[in-house]
Amino acid sequence: MLETPPLPGSPIGLHRVCEPAGALPQAAARLDTRKGLWPDEVRVRVERLNLDAASYRQLWSAHGGDGAVVRRAVADIIASRGKMQNPVTGSGGMLVGTVEEVGPASPLGLVPGDRVATLVSLTLTPLVIEDELAGWDGRSEQVPCRGSAILFGRSIAARLPTDVPSPLALAVLDVCGAPALTHRVVSGRAAPTVCVLGGAGKSGSLALAAARRAGAGRTIGVVPNETEARALERAALADVVALADARNPVGLADAVEKAGGPADVTVVCVDVPACEGGAILATAPGGTVIFFSMATSFSAAALGAEGLAADVTMLIGNGYVPGHAEYALDLVRAEEGVRRLFEARMEP
Repeated sequence: MLETPPLPGSPIGLHRVCEPAGALPQAAARLDTRKGLWPDEVRVRVERLNLDAASYRQLWSAHGGDGAVVRRAVADIIASRGKMQNPVTGSGGMLVGTVEEVGPASPLGLVPGDRVATLVSLTLTPLVIEDELAGWDGRSEQVPCRGSAILFGRSIAARLPTDVPSPLALAVLDVCGAPALTHRVVSGRAAPTVCVLGGAGKSGSLALAAARRAGAGRTIGVVPNETEARALERAALADVVALADARNPVGLADAVEKAGGPADVTVVCVDVPACEGGAILATAPGGTVIFFSMATSFSAAALGAEGLAADVTMLIGNGYVPGHAEYALDLVRAEEGVRRLFEARMEP
């Protein structure tokens, strides 16, 4: 090992926090990215990053759709913070790479040479980029690159499947918490009506497939335009496709009602802000709203529900459910419509 670590290690990575003292890695302003490993750490040779949709949309909009400026912005964030964490959205993404070195006390079960996708956010992963993202044009969420990253004792990683192309696997695993939690919530109800906002997107298409597999009585996929509506209809993942702007609360609630709502379970998978009120209005009393979007304002959701006197349970999709990675990959293998939607979004 290089650069013998000077401090005791922590399975949650506290020893990698540079500032502020006492913060968890996700909340830290800057992380220690030294290559030398603490005994329970793993170092990964990075091949590709996958920026989360909300973060990428914000960067793209903020820089006027200039890919070169987006590339420099991402490189600067990583260089200054020792991790990829968009300072506006607070979100990051995940990565794929090859295990380079494993500490003697690592509990992750990985060995050098394993090709893995990290299932923890880039917002808490020490990360160094060595090529200034020269191979990325800034025009997609997936970022080919050379670098290294550190996993902690309580990090999560999945070996990449051999039957799914790496870029597709990375895109699926980036949102694999959404279908797993959707399945859990839907399966606890008797044939519920399930509405997914952003149903033609990555997490949205997986959530629709998971809801149907879990026994939903009716699935409603909400999309913002005719192009996405046609794509979702061809994918045959929703019983009804509804066209609505999720940022328009009354318009969204009306569209969901016409499609067979209100919903017993509403899953928010859009990557734009200000969708909280519409999701609440579209949900029946006693129903559940699951927020998977990193663009969600949780104070707006809580105060909005109170202001509407809405008796709904609101869940934050935290991205982890036991078995979530394999469940999501199984859906992509089994559901041709899901796979087509993913592949279409990954086209240049």
